[in-house]
Amino acid sequence: MPQCHTKVTDMRTYDEFLKDRTEKCVRDGRIPQDLFESNDVKKGLRDRNGKGVVAGLTRISRVEGTRKVNGEVRPVRGRLIYRGYNVEDLISSQGDELGLFEKSAYLLLFGEMPDAEQLKEFRGFLNEQIGLPKGFVRSVILRDNGFDVMNTLSRGVLNLAMYDDTLGNHDPEDNLRHSMNIIASMPAIAVFGYRAHAHYGLGEALTIRSPDPELTIAENILRMLRPDGRYTRLEALILDRVLVLHQEHGGGNNSTFTARVVSSAGSDTYSVIAAAILSLKGPKHGGASYMVGNMIEDIEKHVSDISDEGMVCDYLRRIVDGKAFDRSGLIYGVGHAVYTISDPRAEILRGSLGDLAREKGREKEFAMLNIIADKGPAIVNEKHNGGPKCANIDLYSGFAYDLLGIPRDLYTPMFAVARTVGWCAHHMEETISSNKIIRPAYLSLISDD
Repeated sequence: MPQCHTKVTDMRTYDEFLKDRTEKCVRDGRIPQDLFESNDVKKGLRDRNGKGVVAGLTRISRVEGTRKVNGEVRPVRGRLIYRGYNVEDLISSQGDELGLFEKSAYLLLFGEMPDAEQLKEFRGFLNEQIGLPKGFVRSVILRDNGFDVMNTLSRGVLNLAMYDDTLGNHDPEDNLRHSMNIIASMPAIAVFGYRAHAHYGLGEALTIRSPDPELTIAENILRMLRPDGRYTRLEALILDRVLVLHQEHGGGNNSTFTARVVSSAGSDTYSVIAAAILSLKGPKHGGASYMVGNMIEDIEKHVSDISDEGMVCDYLRRIVDGKAFDRSGLIYGVGHAVYTISDPRAEILRGSLGDLAREKGREKEFAMLNIIADKGPAIVNEKHNGGPKCANIDLYSGFAYDLLGIPRDLYTPMFAVARTVGWCAHHMEETISSNKIIRPAYLSLISDD
C-alpha cells in the first residue's frame, strides 16, 4: 500500500490525513449505548441476557448449556450433539482407532453414521482429492506468500475454484462435490501455507511433503508438517480428536453464520468457505486458542511454581483485575456464550491429554491448565458475577497443538481445517432448505431535518 511521508507543497502527509480523519470517524461515529437499549436493538444478535436471537433452523448439531425446567432456564452440564449423536459418545466409541474425523464428517454431511463400506468409499473419494491440483503449490501457495496463514488459506480456497469446471453449477450435487473437494484440500493448503511462511518469513528450510492417500487426515497433517514426516500413533489419535471436536458447533457461531449468510446470497461453495475462514480468524472467535497460548507463556514467566494452586490463582486475579498479561481483564479459555457448567469438548480433551503430556515431560503445564479450569471461573465471578462459567475448549486445544509440535501460527488454520466440515454442511442445508437471502434490518438514526 502506498505511503506518503513527505509533504507535497502545502498538503498534509498521508499519515497526518489518516490520523485526523480517524479521530473524526471515532468521535462522530460512535453510537451511544442507550440508543441501542431504547430501540431494543439486539447487539451482536443477542438479547440482554446474551442469548442468541433465533435466525434459522438446523438439523446438523445442537449445543446445550441450559435447559428449561418448569418454565425456568437452568444451567446444565454442556452437551454437543452431532446429528443426534453425543460427541462424547462418538469419541469414546472410537477407542484408539484412527479416522474418526472422516467418520464424523460423513455423519455431519449426510445425517447418518456410515457403515464400514460407506466409510471406506467416502475416505477413498476424499483421498483422491487430498493432493492439490498440479502446479497449485507453486502458483498459488509459494507465490506472494504472506505472514498470515489464514489469509493464505482463504486465498487458496478461492483459487481452488479456478481448477473446478463445475463452479457455475449450484445444484445440491455440485455443492456437495465442491464441499468434498474443499474438505479434502484444506489440510495441504494450511500446512503448505505455513511451510511457505516459515521459509520466506522465518528463514526455515522449505519442506513440502505430499500427502499419502493411504493415511487418515490427522496422520497426513502430521506427516506433511514435520520435516521428517514422523509421528506416533498417540499423537495422531489426539489430533484426530481435536479436529472432530472443532468440526461443528451449531449455526449461530460467527463463522458458520457467515457461511449461511453468503450461502443465502446464492454464492458458490468456494466463496462461502473463504468468507467463513476470514470470519474465523478474528481473535474473538477462532483466534482464542492463540491467545490462550500467549497467556500460558505469560503465567509461566511470572509464576515461579506453576504447580502451586495458590500462586497460579493469585496471578489469575491480577489478570482479571487488568494488571497482568494483556490488561484486558480476560482469562482466555474461561467462559462461553452457551455452555455454563461445563464445555464437553474441554472435558474430553482434559481426559485425553494426560498420557501425551507425560510422554512429552510436560505434566506441570497440564496441571496448571487444570488449575485454571477448576479455579478460573470462580475468580472471574469474584469481579464479574455473570452466572455459571466453565473452561472452554480453547484452554486445552492450544496446549494439545503445542504438545503435537504444531506452530502457533497454525492453531487457527487447524481449527478452520476441521470446521470446514460444519460450514459445508450448513451451506448445503441453507441452500436446500431456506432459499431466502438473509437480510436483517438496521434502524437509521438520520433524521428528516
